[in-house]
Amino acid sequence: MTSREIREAFLGFFKDKGHQIVPSAPVVVKNDPTLMFTNAGMNQFKELFLGEKAASYLRATDSQRCLRVSGKHNDLEEVGIDTYHHTLFEMLGNWSFGDYFKKEAIAWAWELLTEVYKLDVDRLYVTIFEGDERDGLAKDTEAYDLWKAFIAEDRILLGNKKDNFWEMGDTGPCGPCSEIHYDMRPNAERAEVAGSDLVNQDDPQVIEIWNLVFMQYNRLKSGVLESLPAKHVDTGMGFERLVRAIQGKVSNYDTDVFQPLIKFTSERSGIPYGQSEQTDIAMRVLADHVRAVSFTIADGQLPSNNKAGYVIRRILRRAVRYAYTFLGFKEPFLNELVPLLAQQFKGVFDVLIDQEAFVQKVVLEEEVSFLRTLTTGIQRFEAYAADGKQIDGDFAFELFDTYGFPIDLTELLAREKGMVVDMDGFQTALNKQKERSRAATTLDMSDWVILQDYVQTEFVGYDRLSAEAQITKYRKVTAKGKDQYQLILDVTPFYAEGGGQVGDSGLLIHSESGEEIKIVNTKKENALIVHFVDELPASLEGIFSARVDVQKRKDSEANHSATHLLHAALREVLGSHVQQKGSLVSPDVLRFDIAHFSKVTAEEIRQVEDIVNAKIRENIPLKEERDVPYQKALDSGVTALFGEKYGDHVRVITFDDVFSKELCGGTHVRATGQIGFFKITSESAVAAGVRRIEAVTGTRSAELINTQFEMVNSLKELLHNPKDFVGALSKMIDENGALKKEVQQAITERSLALKKDLLAQVESIDEAQYLAARVDIPNADAVKGLAYALRDEINNLFLVLATVIDDKPFLLVMIADNLAKAKGWNAGAIIRELAKEVKGGGGGQPFFATAGGKDVEGITRALERAREFVK
Repeated sequence: MTSREIREAFLGFFKDKGHQIVPSAPVVVKNDPTLMFTNAGMNQFKELFLGEKAASYLRATDSQRCLRVSGKHNDLEEVGIDTYHHTLFEMLGNWSFGDYFKKEAIAWAWELLTEVYKLDVDRLYVTIFEGDERDGLAKDTEAYDLWKAFIAEDRILLGNKKDNFWEMGDTGPCGPCSEIHYDMRPNAERAEVAGSDLVNQDDPQVIEIWNLVFMQYNRLKSGVLESLPAKHVDTGMGFERLVRAIQGKVSNYDTDVFQPLIKFTSERSGIPYGQSEQTDIAMRVLADHVRAVSFTIADGQLPSNNKAGYVIRRILRRAVRYAYTFLGFKEPFLNELVPLLAQQFKGVFDVLIDQEAFVQKVVLEEEVSFLRTLTTGIQRFEAYAADGKQIDGDFAFELFDTYGFPIDLTELLAREKGMVVDMDGFQTALNKQKERSRAATTLDMSDWVILQDYVQTEFVGYDRLSAEAQITKYRKVTAKGKDQYQLILDVTPFYAEGGGQVGDSGLLIHSESGEEIKIVNTKKENALIVHFVDELPASLEGIFSARVDVQKRKDSEANHSATHLLHAALREVLGSHVQQKGSLVSPDVLRFDIAHFSKVTAEEIRQVEDIVNAKIRENIPLKEERDVPYQKALDSGVTALFGEKYGDHVRVITFDDVFSKELCGGTHVRATGQIGFFKITSESAVAAGVRRIEAVTGTRSAELINTQFEMVNSLKELLHNPKDFVGALSKMIDENGALKKEVQQAITERSLALKKDLLAQVESIDEAQYLAARVDIPNADAVKGLAYALRDEINNLFLVLATVIDDKPFLLVMIADNLAKAKGWNAGAIIRELAKEVKGGGGGQPFFATAGGKDVEGITRALERAREFVK
């Protein structure tokens, strides 16, 4: 079976068992502070397991793209080295939301593996949870008894909490699990050592392929396990490992999942796969990492220097480094794998092929940038290693942090020179950075305090800006040393941050006491609408009046609706290739990022503005459709955004059926006329292939126009209100430039005239021709010109000049090349010492340096001290 057939067989099998096939969620996680990336198939169903949202179906199956490179699940350093770990991988899964449980999950797993995939039953082993006294959990005898119907008891192994109690993180849904392992060793090896002795022992040929998790608990912040509202099944099967087992390969990378990428790399590098361990590892790294980078970019996360973006940049740079060091690619290559990958996943994850050109462009630009940095870093290493000393840990960390050098690359470079790296020092520096990062991002959340039995929050904010509500639960949150509280209401008009739109703020007023509590922000966490307050009400019980800040909401709505009009106008002016890559909708400004490979010209900006403002003047009424089946919405021609996870039913926002029709959960004006006026304030590049447009609407656009109008009037008045304002201003600028040239020429002539007087002041001190003088030249370039003119006429010159420019001291030191080398003098070091006399600083080369300062009175002391260096 091919990998595509294996995937289709899995989904078809569970569809026949009554499961709904659902699409993969984006690999980039939103609305969950505990996760950066989707690391398991169950992530998109977390809210269902927690009981925060009712399931629209009781059984589901899918193939989920996952990324494990950070946090608890971090496989990055193993990738490429061994044969079965990956950064991005597919997880095949089937789920039951309060429907079937262990009996069906175990029976169907066995049926699929042995009857559909025809795996050798003599190579299969299963593990079950042995129990854990600290959590008060008993051995999973139910799973043990169920497995006995299919497999010999000596192949049912007990597993500890680490291996057989699945937890997504420190908190959240969890439960005992039953793993299925497959022994892929040759028969001779199996005869010598039983597979049961190698299960969970990191043997590369005896590996876990499927994990059946029986989700029945929620781990609280306190560590306590509480029972979930219902029992669920969450299974995850590593697709790449399964394909390896079915196709009978020694390595995941030998399957048709990775071989097309590896063969292409081999052909382009001219190095056969299987020739050496180093080059094989490099090819595996490239094949794996291009998948992680490509799909993450397609799902909306661009490489950057912080958080999720930094993780992606680190993966990409690791691949480039292997290509550069071991495969000889000195020019960008990784991006060339993107089209091949996109074709491979066509019909499976179309998010990549739909954005193939954009993703390839981003990868290419990142490669170009890092190859430049890599070259600079190697030069930096060569210069540092010239003295043959041990590579200091702080320097190794500098290469890691500044130049993106993995520590193993620094060790490799050091070994080639017969040197060693201070690994303890490197680890100390790395740990300090991690501690700083952790301190800056740590979010400490206590467990929820439940006031009412669970009620899903009813959001009424599309229709009302106030509502009567009760607090159902709350918790304390500490971030960056600041305490806040989070409240959940049974009914809320507050819009939670999402789709680029900022969260609402407002008031919570107790109906009896009249106490007012400020809601400072509103965000989503999974399916919860979370209200942030700096203090809790004196009484948490009773009825509250929840009131949204009306002006903030209206200003945000105007900007949000304007982004829809802007998106449509950009596609009309620039082309249908334009895709939204991010947005910010606040009361004051809107920011809109698009996929576009060239600068948006001034003329194009004017065209876009004209289109948007024409639509505003038309006063087009909002057409809002709620609970539209997702596929029906797509079939109607609606614009959907890459990287967004849409539900089975969606909300459609339309301004003119043939102009702007988008899937959107945000709030909007009732008619476009309420936007007022639209004005683009800036256009810039934010990443490879991504342009950013910032704009204002409503009162902010009026303020901008008034400010600009007042500025123009003020300038006109300064020019005595000429009829041709632009012409008069241009004439004044030309005249000013001409005058500056005349002034500069006069200064230059005066400085050269000083040369004769200065030559008479030169004195011989040992081998040096010494000159230290204050000159009246208010221009740094003229002083430098004078210095070079003196150097041309005086051998063995040691020169110090001082002047005052814009009421601040300026110092210059120039030393003849031969004199500096013979005496070991350094103009940069000398100028730093002299600059202390004028309360300043400076630097430069061994032969020439300058400095500035604050204390003009110190010039005399600086000139007197200069003589000390010559003597």
